[in-house]
Amino acid sequence: MRKMGLEEKAIHKGNNERYAETTNGVSHPEGKGNRPNNKYVLACAIFASLNCVLLGYDVGVMSGAIIFMQEDLQLTEVQEEVFVGILSIVSLLGSLAGGKTSDAIGRRWTMAFAAMVFQSGAAIMAIANSFRILMFGRFLAGIGIGFGVMIAPVYIAEISPAIARGTLTSFPEIFTNLGILLGYVSNYVFSGLPPHISWRVMLAVGITPSVFIGFALCIIPESPRWLVMKNRIDEARLVLLKTNENGRNGVEERLADIQRAAADCAGGDKYQGKDVWGELLSPSPGVLRMLIAGCGIQVFQQITGIDATVYYCPTIFKDAGMRSNSHLLAATVAVGFTKTIFILIAIMLIDKVGRKPLLYMSTIGMTVSLLALGITLSLPSSSSSSHVNLVILFVCSNVAFFSIGIGPICWVLSSEIFPLRLRAQASALGAVGSRVSSGVVAMSFLSMSRAITVGGTFLFFAAVSAVSVAFVHKCCPETKGKSLEEIEMMFQNDNGGGRVHVEDAELLLMQRQESVY
Repeated sequence: MRKMGLEEKAIHKGNNERYAETTNGVSHPEGKGNRPNNKYVLACAIFASLNCVLLGYDVGVMSGAIIFMQEDLQLTEVQEEVFVGILSIVSLLGSLAGGKTSDAIGRRWTMAFAAMVFQSGAAIMAIANSFRILMFGRFLAGIGIGFGVMIAPVYIAEISPAIARGTLTSFPEIFTNLGILLGYVSNYVFSGLPPHISWRVMLAVGITPSVFIGFALCIIPESPRWLVMKNRIDEARLVLLKTNENGRNGVEERLADIQRAAADCAGGDKYQGKDVWGELLSPSPGVLRMLIAGCGIQVFQQITGIDATVYYCPTIFKDAGMRSNSHLLAATVAVGFTKTIFILIAIMLIDKVGRKPLLYMSTIGMTVSLLALGITLSLPSSSSSSHVNLVILFVCSNVAFFSIGIGPICWVLSSEIFPLRLRAQASALGAVGSRVSSGVVAMSFLSMSRAITVGGTFLFFAAVSAVSVAFVHKCCPETKGKSLEEIEMMFQNDNGGGRVHVEDAELLLMQRQESVY
């Protein structure tokens, strides 16, 4: 019996001179078509990830802009915490709505809507003259970010071939880090302007990526899996012909896999939001394992304190003894560069080393770094350069270990472990867990630091990070090189997602096919 559903095993050799006909009758040399197809998928992943630049820029720029906003608008510490943290809380509304919206209007137009809403919020914040107007703009920006962070990894996972899916699905985290770096650089560049102008310019610059997102709509196709959900099979085939590296035979196998996954949904009625949410809220054992892994890793990504580190870098460095605003903002740029460099290293390793080894390296490294940072900050305050440099070193070490593992892999896992019928809504649920956790951390960091000191707060984060190591060991499976349909089979196996091997998934997949035929 011919094996179906094994996308990564459909690699045909020696076909450089063979031709595959498209549905329009146009022939393409398969061997020569590999590189253009790869470039096309790469371009789609890049454009789809631009929404994540918006989130990253907001995180980075707010760490410096808030200094000048306090001076200009006389914000209290409580207002500062609420303003910084509320974006993550509000974004959960966008994430929840994003699943249903993306199933209704498509992945591509959901990304466009996210960009437009964020752009409106950023513009309002840039011209605000009171805390109330600032909060209204922040609310809109949060809704847009919620849509964006939910849909980008889903779209990329659905359009990517299995062999490169891990690398491409981590692009949202890369672009989030790039946005953070740009935010830090913007803080440093515009910090010399008068306080009542500097923060407005910093926020207004964040509108720029939306222009490129509009351009992207003219280039990227709709997700082939969404097209199959809507019974637009010919359109899905055309998209797969553009994105598949294995020629027409590989396209037909991938299309057959997607159609079988869609058939499991028992027709269009299964895609109604009520049925999907019912399955998620009253899950089978297999779906429960998916939810624990997908949502759990999203929560641990945030409750280990990464947003506290990124949002409040100036506060941390000031507690270590650094006083000059320009020096504070320059140090944050170093943190941003560290995050960006190590996320790029992660991209090169994620499909070679695998997800789980990088998760182990990341969570263990973060635990050690957070412990060292907490101890250093708990030492008697000193403005000596050695003390400040140690704090900067441990902050950079923490974000480096975060960026090489749990940062990008969290999005990879949450976008690839759920079956097609649940993927959009379940990814939205994971994004909600991430955003709520981020908001709680951001809105409580200053108060918690006042109660148990900044050093004590990071010792708490170190303890949470230690728990995340155990979570990775118990609940997170290795999905390297597996098709989305194989991954679903892994979790349906009673042995548990974390212990299932590819051979088990292949056997289960063949058994399912036999039952279908």
